[in-house]
Amino acid sequence: MSQSDHTPGGDPWSAFGYLVSGVLLYGFVGWLLDRWLGTGFLVAVGIVLGAVLGTYQTWARFRTVEPEPSATPDRS
Repeated sequence: MSQSDHTPGGDPWSAFGYLVSGVLLYGFVGWLLDRWLGTGFLVAVGIVLGAVLGTYQTWARFRTVEPEPSATPDRS
């Protein structure tokens, strides 16, 4: 494997998939909890939580890490 295999690509469909799937999954879980508990606000909480977690997942997947400077002292 080369170094380029480990660098994140800039695929916008993948980022879109993280965001949409987070909203749909957690919105659905919130809807199920609303039905089970008889409340009406957990679907909104689930949608917001899904958007936040989808945004974090997108950031974690596509961020670029700058190489750290060399630790060797300058011998000039």
